[in-house]
Amino acid sequence: MVMMANRVAYTLDSTLDSVNKVEQTAEQLAVKVGFAEDDLHKITMSVREAAVNAVLHGNQFDACKRIFLNAQLCTAGLVISIRDEGNGCHLETVPDPLAPDNLLRDSGRGILLIRACMDEVIWRRTFSGGTEIIMTKRRST
Repeated sequence: MVMMANRVAYTLDSTLDSVNKVEQTAEQLAVKVGFAEDDLHKITMSVREAAVNAVLHGNQFDACKRIFLNAQLCTAGLVISIRDEGNGCHLETVPDPLAPDNLLRDSGRGILLIRACMDEVIWRRTFSGGTEIIMTKRRST
């Protein structure tokens, strides 16, 4: 773990305990920045969804693979990156959760929620083959 005044970096196991750690860290940083309660909820929900995706879909609970959290406070808000070591995600292959056939499914809405709750979202495949999601939430002015 690396923790500086305005930056945090963790390397974590592919477990649900790690998902909880990522969510708690994001919440602590968002509180430090001074986000309102509504934005705190949006941030923690988005970060949890991204971490679950990394552990479940990216690394498939493989104990040999890790997830990586990088978070940085800035004057404008909070930037959070979550990366896995899986085979990589192709967003174009993810089913549309709003399609009629998918409306009653138990899962598949995480990406939609993240996009709705965060101000900027970037997905990219890493050179090592995993997927990284970079989420930005700006403070209201």
